[in-house]
Amino acid sequence: HSGRHYPDDFQSLLRVPLMDLRRVEDAFIDQMISPVSELGIGTLSAVFARSYVDLNRSETELDSRMFSDGAPTPAGERSPRVEAGLGCIPRIAASGQDIHLRKLSRDEAEARLQEAYRPYHRALTNWLNLIKRRCGRSVLIDCHSMPSLVAGRRIRTDIVIGTRHGASCDEGLARTVENHFLALGYKVARNMPYAGGYCTQHHGRPLEDRHALQIEINRRLYMDEDTVRLKPGFYKLQSDMK
Repeated sequence: HSGRHYPDDFQSLLRVPLMDLRRVEDAFIDQMISPVSELGIGTLSAVFARSYVDLNRSETELDSRMFSDGAPTPAGERSPRVEAGLGCIPRIAASGQDIHLRKLSRDEAEARLQEAYRPYHRALTNWLNLIKRRCGRSVLIDCHSMPSLVAGRRIRTDIVIGTRHGASCDEGLARTVENHFLALGYKVARNMPYAGGYCTQHHGRPLEDRHALQIEINRRLYMDEDTVRLKPGFYKLQSDMK
């Protein structure tokens, strides 16, 4: 969940400074996990910033109030995330202000889904289906970062493992990942405050031997959250993740 590309036409629509959006990136996560490819593990990394399109949402999680002529998907699904301005096409920046200077057209929203959202999910689904056919099971490890401060409260946990409260993956997989982090000295929590988003929910079907587990990494371990710059702790964390 690592995208940091902000297209020029998107930047021309911004009501807020770009840094407000950069502070909600899952910054540098793609670089952090890149060494696992040396182990033969497939990796898929977002390119577009989550403020442009959030890949960890259903494409129906859209706030119809954002669009001048209606949402591009028919359902216009309401959810707590949509109500908070954090749907598939987000409405609100980290500062709480509206991201866009004006309402978007349906065509503009559809273009974002076509360019950034659907190719990612098509690739992810195809890969997991291929692995399932070849191996009899598939495992998705969905990597994210979390702010160290949420609603004014400091998050003391280093790593949060999300399993949709046991619904998205085998307990043995969750316990193995948890034990590895604990052995490396990290403070680990399960499902609180993050139990897993759309990707974990959609691809985690353990009764079909399709497993999905989300990992949230506290940003204070590896980056300056104000300037979005790496700290020396990044390299230890990168090695530990591998």
